[in-house]
Parts: sequence; structure tokens; C-alpha cells
Amino acid sequence: MVDWFVSTLRSYPEIAIFLSLGLGYYFGAFNYKGLGLGAVTATLIAAIIIGQLGITISPPLKATVFLMFLFAVGYSVGPQFVRGIAKDGVPQALFAAVVAVCCLAAPFLAAKFAGYDVGSAAGLYAGSQTISASMGLATDAINRLGLSPEETKRLLDAMPVAYAVTYIFGTVGSAILLALIGPALLGIDLEAECKRYEEESGGKKLQGGAGTAWHHYELRAFRVRQGGKVVGLTAREAEALVPGERVFVERLKRDGKILDATEDTRIQAGDVVAVAGRREVLVQLIGEGAEEVDDRELLAVPVEGVDVLVTSKEADGKTLAELAQWPTARGVFLRRIARGATATDIPILPNTQIHRGDILTLVGRTQDTTAAAKALGVPDRPSDVADVAFIGGAIAIGALIGAFVYKVGDVPLTLSTSGGALIAGLFFGWLRSVHPTFGRIPSSTVWFMNSVGLNMFIAIVGISSGPGFVAGLQQLGFSLFLWGIFATSVPLILAMYIGKYIFKFHPAILLGCCAGARTTTAALGMINDRAKSQIPGLGYTVTYAVGNTLLTIWGMVMVILLT
Repeated sequence: MVDWFVSTLRSYPEIAIFLSLGLGYYFGAFNYKGLGLGAVTATLIAAIIIGQLGITISPPLKATVFLMFLFAVGYSVGPQFVRGIAKDGVPQALFAAVVAVCCLAAPFLAAKFAGYDVGSAAGLYAGSQTISASMGLATDAINRLGLSPEETKRLLDAMPVAYAVTYIFGTVGSAILLALIGPALLGIDLEAECKRYEEESGGKKLQGGAGTAWHHYELRAFRVRQGGKVVGLTAREAEALVPGERVFVERLKRDGKILDATEDTRIQAGDVVAVAGRREVLVQLIGEGAEEVDDRELLAVPVEGVDVLVTSKEADGKTLAELAQWPTARGVFLRRIARGATATDIPILPNTQIHRGDILTLVGRTQDTTAAAKALGVPDRPSDVADVAFIGGAIAIGALIGAFVYKVGDVPLTLSTSGGALIAGLFFGWLRSVHPTFGRIPSSTVWFMNSVGLNMFIAIVGISSGPGFVAGLQQLGFSLFLWGIFATSVPLILAMYIGKYIFKFHPAILLGCCAGARTTTAALGMINDRAKSQIPGLGYTVTYAVGNTLLTIWGMVMVILLT
């Protein structure tokens, strides 16, 4: 039975790949307080174990899934990357670039002092900085060194060994450094700083996540009695009686007839008005001279929650307080702001800026949300259909550009097909945020391309290098783990002080900027937990977009520097 199983895996290597994926995703899902191996590392370990059976996999498959992965990465972060290098995110983008250089320098110095070969150095870099994608570009670069097939295989086999040894501290250590040790090093009270940031931004303490006066939409009916303080006022004047709150007179019933209220509609005694807003402020709006009534006919209005992809030039960079003054914002409430490749929750505060590419979840009457969606961008309604023609064409264009080789003297310069696919993703992801009429890729499809594409690549790397893994681990020894601690810790410690004293970021978002520049989502989760706020996420999205791009490219640069 065992012989049959082994021979079957050798004859059908695709089974070995899917077995590695299944085991990797299953065991990678286990975590403690948000920290665990993760799917990538678990898949690599499973693949290395399976690879001990001596399974051969066709090389083109590895390149194919890696191109798919890199395009998805670029597509996801494109809008934030372009904003970071071209607009108001410049300080955060520059910070991410500086941190990325530190993240390259520390593993480079470690590899030089320890005397590691280029394959081990690339793995040390990828693991300590938890940037698995860099191994793909490092693989391309090693394949282009012109070495013998035996030497090339030896270097490529060393890469996943170093990655596996250094990745665990790269993940856990980053979260501990930023969330637990960072505030003490910087001398800040993270929770207090987030509260101060919210107050400076015109907000209040967030309960259970992002939630202020912009939330808690309800529609209730009240009868206006003679002498009520809203009698004779227009709907707009009545709504202004509760400053700082979003409340709207949506409809009213007068003499048995139901009318849609506009800003200029005057309220009369005896009217039954339907008012939208937070329940605790509705009675205050109508006054003590009102009684709540259960008027099902008046309250029977179509209500929806809809996600809107922001594409409007006019909305780009505006604060929520400014957008609230738009005529199309009347009757609409904001439930959530999601930004960037990781769908980071952005705190909902009056001074929070909206950017192109953001996903806003709006709640209100269908007619109101439709009008607001048209003004802000396009509804991002659920769909299972991806524009595969766009995906195939975009990856092909990027890969063709990357395949071009330009010689400076005798030195060949090239992006490689991998770098071309990444840049194509950045460009077309940004273009989609500006012109959303084409190139739709549902978030579930992006996740599949991103996660499964990377893990299939990792599975192939692990299976191919499996036979040499144990020997490589014995050769590199425990010292590699210690050098991994050095390569992980030094850039993060430098990043915290650079952000505080050179870039002078607000303490509430500083650690979020550091987490984004190092693309460590696990650390951001711990930072938010320690802060009891989503405020640190404001520093994450731009730095993540720039950091993710540069750290991936550094895999190729590391090989160039060491050869």
C-alpha cells in the first residue's frame, strides 16, 4: 500500500501539490491569539516532508502560478501605491521605502558576516522579513547567473531551508516587537494616544470598533403635536437642531397622504414624520411634544446596505465631514470603510479622508444610497464573474515587458517576467480604481490568485527541495535562527525611531506605519488590540502597498548584491 502511494505521487506530482496545499491550509489555520504558522509556512513544511519521496515537477508550472500571484498582489495594492508616490501619502511612502532599505541591509549584513551562500541569504531575507514572494524573484535571478545545473539546484534548495528556519521569529517576533515592546521603547501610551487622535479628528471613543454618530441607522415615526419645537421649520432646519449628529426627516404623513420629505419641506402640527438616525437622538430632534407611533405604512420603505467603490475625483481626499455636506449624502449613513489589499478597517471620524479605491459600506433608503453611490463611484455589488480576458491580457503584457533584456555594456538588465507581472498588476489595479468599467476581479478571485497562487509556488519549491532540506538544516545550524532574529529585529527597531524622530508621525499611527512597511498583518492586529482602536490602521495601507512592492523586488536585488 505504501509503495503504491509513493509511486502514485511520483507518477502524478499534481497530487503531491494538492496534498501539500490541503495539509498547509489545514494546519496553518491553527493559531494562538492571532499568531501561528500561517498557510505559507505550513504548506512549505508539508511540501518538504512530501518531497522526501523524490518527486519531480515540471518547471513551467512554478512560474505560471507565481506570475498569477504577483499580478494579484499588484492589482490589490495599485491604488494605494500610486497615491503613496504621487499624492498626500508621500511621507508614508518615503518612510516605507527607507524601512524597506533597512529590511534589505540587515539580512545582507547577516549573510556577509555568517558567510552564507546566495541561496541561503535569499531565504534568510525572505523568512526574516516574512515576504515569501521575494523567493520567486530570487529564484529567477539565480537561474540567470549562468551557473552549472548542479550548483544552481544547490542554491535553490538552500533557499527554503533558510526561509523555514527564520520565518517563525519573523512573524511572532515582529508582532511582539511592535505591539508589546514598541510602545515601551518609544515611551508612549498607545491607548491614550489613539483617544487623543480621535479627539483631534473630531471623533469620540470607538465602542467595539469604528462607530460614531455616522452609524446606528434607524427609521422611526413620530407625531408632531401642537407646540412642538419643530413646528413651522423646514426639514433641514429641524435636522440642524441636533448638531454633530446625522439625522434626516425622510417621509411624512399629512392628512392621510404620504409625502417624501425634501430639505425645504415644512413640518406642521399633526404630521407623522419618519426620521432616520441614532435612536437616542431621535426624540431629542422632535422634542418632548412628540409621541412615537407605529405607522407601518409610513415606515415601509426599501432600505439597503451597499458597498461602493470610490472612483470620483471630487470625492478623492475629502473628509467625511466635507462629504456629509453633499446633497447626495442626505439620508445616507456610513457603516464601514475598507482600504487596501488587506481590506483594512479605517476609523470613521469626521476628519477621516476618503481615497480612490476605498470600499464604503453605505446604509439608507435605496433611492438615497443609489444617488450617493453615483456621486462617489460605482456600486461594488457581489459578483462571481471575473474578467478573465483582462487578467490573461494584463499578465501577458507585463510578462512580455519584463522579458525584455537591456544591456549596459556586458551587463544584462531585466525586470524578469515576475517583475513585469507585478508592475502590470500595480498599473492595472490603479487604472481599475479610476475607470471601473473594465477589469473587474471579485475579491474572492483576488484572494484565490494571491493565496493559492503563492502557496502552489511554495509547495513546488518545497517538494523540489525536500531531499536536500535535512542536510541543509544540519549544515546551517542554530546560528541561522539567531541571525534571523537579528535581521528581523534591527529594521523594526530602526523603523520605530525613524518614524518618531525623522518623519514625526503621530504616535497613534506610528506603529501601524511600521507594520505596513514590513507587511506584517499579524502585528497590526496585535497593535489594534493593544490600542483598543482601529486608529493605527490609518498608517498601514500606503506603507503596506509600497513596502510589499519593494520587499518583493528585493529578493532579486539580494542575489545581485551577493554575486
